[in-house]
Amino acid sequence: MQFIKPGTNFDFIGKWKIAAAFSCALIVITIISLVYHSGPRYGVDFVGGAQIELKADKQLHADDLREALKNIGIDDPSLQNSGKPEENRFILRTQSQIKGGQGFTDDMKKKLEETTNAKIEILSVDVVGPQVSGELRKMALMAIFFALLFIAIYISGRFEMKWGESIFASGVLIGIVYLVSLFNVSIPILIGIALIVSLVMFWMLGHKFALGAIASLIHDVIITVGFFSVLKLEFNLPVIAAILTIIGYSLNDTIIVFDRVRETIKSNKGKLTFGELMNKSINDTLSRTILTSLLTLISITPLYLMGSGSIKDFTFAMIIGIFTGTYSSIYVAGAIVYALETKRSKKPIAQT
Repeated sequence: MQFIKPGTNFDFIGKWKIAAAFSCALIVITIISLVYHSGPRYGVDFVGGAQIELKADKQLHADDLREALKNIGIDDPSLQNSGKPEENRFILRTQSQIKGGQGFTDDMKKKLEETTNAKIEILSVDVVGPQVSGELRKMALMAIFFALLFIAIYISGRFEMKWGESIFASGVLIGIVYLVSLFNVSIPILIGIALIVSLVMFWMLGHKFALGAIASLIHDVIITVGFFSVLKLEFNLPVIAAILTIIGYSLNDTIIVFDRVRETIKSNKGKLTFGELMNKSINDTLSRTILTSLLTLISITPLYLMGSGSIKDFTFAMIIGIFTGTYSSIYVAGAIVYALETKRSKKPIAQT
């Protein structure tokens, strides 16, 4: 389906400085929010605690439920309605270290019924210990890091045919990560150092496509985390899963644009400057990019509106990621490739 007329020529590359300022503003807001809130608001998956889903046979006020929970030693619950309001279902999350099991469930049910005068049904109890939560957080961050690393290698090899340099850069990066890890630095700092080193290496090696792709993906991850931080939403395992999905989604969009750039370079024969070539490639793929984004949004928006708990967290992150992924494949990845190419050579691409 082609709803953008052939020959359309929006000047995306000409607006790259405005887009760069907009992206920088969002990143600065994210950093300020993370500093102000002392990092993301981690869920029980990452800090330990419990998530309990329960259902009452009548409507309960959140304050009454909190008061009842104090009687069983849960002083800091985060309460959230689950499902439709008439279903009277709640999800409570607490960082208090509690013991699960049938005894805890029965005692909790009994005391809640005594306090609220409602019939309570405990639907699920998930308890995560502090050691397990620490391991989960470490593994989640490492999963994001290695996803970005292998994507960079793939982009370098596919679009610039520099597999040897890509593998060499990966070896250097893994070596640096290993050496830095010997000093027992935290995982977020370790990943931050690794990403900076990888961006510097790809820049020095002249891997403009890899640099554009990896910067675009980092941009999407940062903006998504920023939305969760500003809105004080919980950062949990479903959100990590959504971020990994966003990385794949954004990468797919970027590859489509880069593929068209490569094809246009081959057929250019000196007719277009690199900026015009980039604009043509982005415009040629615009229908496909918008259609894919719209169809994905249509499929996940009902899940966000009607879902609850983990599904709502996952779909919200996905909605943010679809917008940032579509935007970054045009204005971040493409603009970085254009900026690096024009910086290295003032000549039209076909003449270099």
